[in-house]
Amino acid sequence: MRISGVSEQEPPEGFGARVRSALAWRWGSQLVAQIITWGSTILVVRLLDPSDYGLFAMSQVIVTALHFLNGWSFASSLIQAEEVGEREIGQAFALLLITNGSLAAIQVLLAPFVADYYGQPEVAELLRVQALIFIAIPFTALPTVLLARRLEFRSQGIANLVSALAAAVTALTLAWFGFGVWALIYAPIAGYAVRAVIMTVAARLWVRPVFNLKGARRMIGFGGALTLCQLFWIIQSQSDIFIAGRTFTTYELGLYSEALFLTLIVTGRFIPPLNDVAFPAYAELHKSGRSLGPYFERTVQSVLLVVAPIYIGLSLTAPEAILIVFGEKWVGMAPIVSGLALVMPLMAVQIICSPTCTATGREGIYLATSIAGAAIFATSFLIGVEYGAQGLVRAWWVAAPLLLIVTLALTLPQIHLSVWRLLLAAAPPALACLAMAAVVLGLRQALPNDIGPVATLGALAITGAATYSGILYLVWPEVVRRGIAMLRRSPADPLPPSASAPAPGDRTNTIAD
Repeated sequence: MRISGVSEQEPPEGFGARVRSALAWRWGSQLVAQIITWGSTILVVRLLDPSDYGLFAMSQVIVTALHFLNGWSFASSLIQAEEVGEREIGQAFALLLITNGSLAAIQVLLAPFVADYYGQPEVAELLRVQALIFIAIPFTALPTVLLARRLEFRSQGIANLVSALAAAVTALTLAWFGFGVWALIYAPIAGYAVRAVIMTVAARLWVRPVFNLKGARRMIGFGGALTLCQLFWIIQSQSDIFIAGRTFTTYELGLYSEALFLTLIVTGRFIPPLNDVAFPAYAELHKSGRSLGPYFERTVQSVLLVVAPIYIGLSLTAPEAILIVFGEKWVGMAPIVSGLALVMPLMAVQIICSPTCTATGREGIYLATSIAGAAIFATSFLIGVEYGAQGLVRAWWVAAPLLLIVTLALTLPQIHLSVWRLLLAAAPPALACLAMAAVVLGLRQALPNDIGPVATLGALAITGAATYSGILYLVWPEVVRRGIAMLRRSPADPLPPSASAPAPGDRTNTIAD
């Protein structure tokens, strides 16, 4: 059995239809799944204490670090290949089994040493149980990649929804019955198990692992390069908790880690689904000789139009939002949330850069930016931790812009996109957010102090949203019309003329929106 890639002769409208359908399923299902997750999270947060989240954060440093090394990139190499057969799929399956079995064993062995490092004996048992997660990964990674290769995301969407529901029910039930931090441990295990079953059935690709890796050099090389990148990403993304865990109390660490989780919701939950679609889409565009520049430019603008007002709005209203949603025992994380939210739009742009490199075979650029991120963030956190949680926030203010500058300097020349064009694309959401911030800050000063947090949050949120949307409609109506047109366009509609303009150095540039 051979699974071929898409023909280079496919009409642009056909490719655009598949990309839009893939985005609708992948992002739409993620949105609904996140609503389910957040509904349960808010209830669980109210049932648990910050110290429970502090213990959970200590264990998650190791779990997340090893999770990034789970070999998913070995399976992802199948997306780049022109054709794949049962042997290649079996080899990828074998690599996933070997990798994740090893990671589970390593986590169990590391558990007592990690507990000693933090001075929290319970962390060891948390880590031993969470090793179960690695058993499910081979049975989710392989079918996910093979379906993504064909831009088929319906089954993944269903798996997202059902697994999110299973995790939410598990977390709520255990938290209600007083299991404390264990509610946070067993919920993702339940979600992974359910997703593994659904994806294995949906893919209908019953293959045996092939442990004879002869001929798998390209797969191992690609997967090894991305795994090395993930190693540096681990340092970048987990060093703050790892460093702070030795100096913060579990309560302080719980406040910081939950504030970070809250502010990473959009970039960590909604941007990766876009990358899931962008990676195979970019790969097809690259193999057919089409330019990635205009597609990336439009993607940056679309992402910022959504995430920038969310984050700036969160920063402006964090005191009221935290008090109303999470309760009084969590108000200490409001200033942390306010500070972190300011730089998250930059992290959103940072994240959507990676598929442009990996899909075109330029893993070296991805590796370089990963090394830079590890060095910049770890150094910043080492300095900032001396000043408490706000010191870590200021470390983010320094590290995020620096890393984005490095990433764009390496990425933009490869896709033939100028800095000026990217700035023009980012200008509407950026300037509209500045106007929104000025109006909201002025209104906050004018509001009486005795109207209560609910009324204050409502007034600020409504005014901010009206200001942002009004500025866009008045100053950049074409941006708004283009965004609405993208949403309304049926799968059979052709691409807009602007998507087909040639880019320097490319033979063609027929890009799907």
